[in-house]
Formats: sequence, C-alpha cells, structure tokens
Amino acid sequence: MAWDFHTEPEFEKQLEWMRGFVREEIFPLETLDLDHETFHRIAAPLMLEVKARGLWAAHLGPELGGPGFGQVKLGLMHEILGMCELAPTIFGCQAPDSGNSELIAIAATPEQRKQWLEPLLAGEIYSAFSMTEQGTGADPTQLTTAARLEGDEWVINGTKWYISNADRADFHILMAVTDPEADRHHRTSMLIVPADTPGIELRRICSMNDPYPVPSMHTQAEVTYTDVRIPKENLLGDRGGAFALAQKRLGPGRIHHCMRWVGVCRRAFDALCERAVSKSLHGSLLSDKQTIQNWVADSIASIEAARLLTLHAAWKIDEVGAEEARREIAMIKYYGAPIMQEVLDKAIQIHGSFGYSTDLPLEQLYRWARASRIYDGPDEVHRMSVARGILRGYEAHEVPTEHVPTRRAAALKKYGHMLDEPTL
Repeated sequence: MAWDFHTEPEFEKQLEWMRGFVREEIFPLETLDLDHETFHRIAAPLMLEVKARGLWAAHLGPELGGPGFGQVKLGLMHEILGMCELAPTIFGCQAPDSGNSELIAIAATPEQRKQWLEPLLAGEIYSAFSMTEQGTGADPTQLTTAARLEGDEWVINGTKWYISNADRADFHILMAVTDPEADRHHRTSMLIVPADTPGIELRRICSMNDPYPVPSMHTQAEVTYTDVRIPKENLLGDRGGAFALAQKRLGPGRIHHCMRWVGVCRRAFDALCERAVSKSLHGSLLSDKQTIQNWVADSIASIEAARLLTLHAAWKIDEVGAEEARREIAMIKYYGAPIMQEVLDKAIQIHGSFGYSTDLPLEQLYRWARASRIYDGPDEVHRMSVARGILRGYEAHEVPTEHVPTRRAAALKKYGHMLDEPTL
C-alpha cells in the first residue's frame, strides 16, 4: 500500500485557522497565573469558537458529537495543539479525558454514558486513568490493586502511582485485579470510581508544570484506595477485559502524543532559529557559527523524520486498524520522545540562562519532554517489543564455513558464462 497523507483543501483551511488561533489566542494565556475558575471564564468563549468550527472533541465519531476524523487528520491537528499545553483543553481533547472518553464510548452501558460520558465531553467534569503502580514497571499484568465483589458492590484496596489529574478528577477509571486466578491477560477489569467515594486518599507527588495550575497542566498524585465501595454496575466493559481495553486506549492515543511532540519540536526549533539570527557573538551572528548551523540542520532532519514516522503510523491505523499497527505505534514513541528532548535542549542552550528561566516556555516544555520517555511505557520497553517482533520473522542458520574464494568459484560456475571474461 502506498502511503497517502493527503487531506482535502477544506481541512487544510481548518488547520491554518488552528495555527493562528493557537498562537494569537492561546499562547498569551501561558504567561498568566490562572486558577481553575479564571481559566474556565477566559477559555469558555475560545471553546465556543472551536465548537463553531466543528473541531471540538475531534477524536470522537459523529455518533458522539465529534467530526469522525481519522488518525492522519487528528495527527495533523495535534501537531498544532502540541505547541501549547493549554490548547488541547480548549479543543476538548486533553489527556487523560480524551482517552477516557474513548474508553467509555467503546465499553460503557447506556446508563454509564449518560452519567459520565456526556458531561465529560461537555467539559463539565474531569477524569483520571488509574492504572500505574510502583513496582510493576511497564507491565500492567503485574498489578496488585484488587477489587472483590461483595454482594452488589465492588470493594477496592490498593495504591496507584503517578496518576494524572487525580487531584481534580470527578471520577477515576480504575484498573484492578478482579480475577486473580485467571491468566495474566484476563486478571484485571476496569471500574468507574467516583472521586468523592469514601476511602480514597490522594498525595500530590509533583506538578510537571508549576506554577500554572490550569486544568490542562498535568499534576500527578499517589492514590490510595482503602475499602472503597462502588456499585456492581460500575464495571466498565467485560469482567477480565481491562488489558484489551487498555490497548485500545493507548494505541491511537500515542499518535496524538507523538504528533504533539512534533508540535513542541516546531516551537523549540523556531525559538532556536530566531535566536540564531538575532544574537551576535564575537563579531558575528550565532547563525554564522558552524556549531549552530549543525544544530539547525540536525534538528530539522530529526523533526521531519519523527513527523513522517508518526504520520505513517497514523495512516496505517486508518488503513488496517491499531492492532495491525502496533510496531509502528511503538516505534514512534521511543523515536520521537528523545528527539523532542534533544531539540529542546539545543533551544535552551542557545538562549543560555534566559532559556532556562520561566520567562520563556522552553524550561517547562523540557520537563514535559523528559517525562515523555517514561510515561506510556519506558522507551526501552517499546524498543524491546519492536526488536522481538522483527527478529521473530527471521530463521536461524548455520554460520557459513566456506571462504570467500570458494563462494566466488561457486558463483562463477553458475554465472560465469554470462560474464565477458569469466576467470577463476
């Protein structure tokens, strides 16, 4: 199949509008110290503009009020949204809410959709995805948080770690062991846990983007569940089906992550180049220095490579589905994250102490970039997965014992009559 990232002229007009809207309307908000209420008051009219353009919650299908874009179009949108971490919230596709809304859309009952999905899509409530635990690494089959069924209630006990949005979420989608005797891929289920349920305790462990506590900024928390009781009906999807559901959530989500990383790279690259042509040192512009020229050339090549690799993964999902694109999805994760970190590092370096200060967004973006090599699975795990998949396609053979002359003699015997002057 030939790759095709083509989009209609009408959609390109939408992308062009997004570029201007993000730069002119959303970038300025980064400089303000906003609480939640003030942010929502300012963001509300911006959200209405997005909805009027038909770009709100673009990751959803038409049956849920979204435009039904494929992954290539969504990737191109997220490339723009990645330039400012506030932008996804204003477009109704911020993590983890976007992934959680897709999970509920896939697996929820009509009652669950009405109670949780509709207000989530309207931006009226927030959610958390409660899966990660300390000690389990990147293997969700080793989770220990458990939920046992007692009559008409699930009783939950355990501790989750580094849960985004937990301190402001209205509900958690929790991955817990419900069938400990089942095989490793069918031990866990997903449960919807209202955040105000007794027995939930939070310990905020960091905010990746202090000092701006607006809703799109990722705060992280340790969440402890002690005899937390929720109705039996709060099971999301099939019992024992959490692993399969998590894969459906994480696959397309990585396209969005990685294209947002390309957007971060674009912004950092612009800052790098603007500094290079503006700042003089030792009698000439920084842009005249060979080291800086190398930074520029290497950075743009890396950005374009990451972009094409990610768009190819998006295209493959559109063509054959996320399951058949698992290798491509893994590749963009471990390839794109270090590139984002490297480009940001160069942009900070060329600005000196100014780049490391909070007067520019680069230091904030750098912290986000470093974390990207850990969340959604460490880069090393994805590398290992890709390598194993590729190596399974090869067969073992004995090491050849013939010397090159012997092999050459055999080749001449077979093809020598076709040569002008066959010789031994």
